[in-house]
Amino acid sequence: MSVIESESSPEGAGWGTWRREPRTRLRRAAPLPQGAPSPFVILSESHVLGVPTEWEPHAHPVHELVWVRNGALTARAGDRLFTVSEGCGLWVPAGHVHAGRLTAGAELHDAFFAPDSTPLAFATATVIAMTPVLESLLIHLSRTDLDAGARSRAEAVVFDLLEPAAPHLALRLPGDARADAVAEALMEDPSDDRSLEEWARDLGVSPRTISRAFRAATGLSFAQWRQSLRIHRALTLLNEGREVQETADLLGYAQTSTFIDAFRRVMGTTPGSYVGSARATSDRNSVSAV
Repeated sequence: MSVIESESSPEGAGWGTWRREPRTRLRRAAPLPQGAPSPFVILSESHVLGVPTEWEPHAHPVHELVWVRNGALTARAGDRLFTVSEGCGLWVPAGHVHAGRLTAGAELHDAFFAPDSTPLAFATATVIAMTPVLESLLIHLSRTDLDAGARSRAEAVVFDLLEPAAPHLALRLPGDARADAVAEALMEDPSDDRSLEEWARDLGVSPRTISRAFRAATGLSFAQWRQSLRIHRALTLLNEGREVQETADLLGYAQTSTFIDAFRRVMGTTPGSYVGSARATSDRNSVSAV
């Protein structure tokens, strides 16, 4: 997600991202970082951005692996929505259109992989387990003073360590005209608590039509899909430093306990435990990078 241009963005909704805050920076991504050598096998870079940042839909001619520290990245790739936080990265295959939103103050890391020189590649956007060793190697490869032998040895180990993370949070988007209007509105405002019947009335269709569309396209009921979407948003809010109660309020939960139960059902842990684990991962990664 190398930057070639940026501008202040008014409040609004992005492509598969949350409603923009007034101070969000909207950026366009370059195909490759400026001054990228040719040829290369793995090329790494990093950015620290002080404000919420959104990237317009774009694609790269090479594979991309992106991960963050001290924050979260929400990305839309194809028909799926991903939330990437500490300990995970997102692999985007060459040529796949994607867009993303980064929380303020997060440290963004990118690694680009030349398709012809990559012995393994994931055919679709895939969440990758960012172990401390893998992350340290990729940061090591951002150095410009490595000789060819040292670079080749590090790259070989990187390929051995690239593995999908399990479980991970990826939400399939409907891609069905009968449900898309509902999905896009909820992505803009996950706290919207209109019932299925209210949505159907507003759209002039039957509740069964919307329900069937969500189930057929995503494998989830409308209620399950909205709950998962809210947890995606919760991960972003928690990584921004919001308290659990404030996060529950922003997402439209009448009771904080209801939010905690929903979070546990989707993530397998409580919001408080998630935040503690993310901080511990960040501390371990910081130590391993020293």
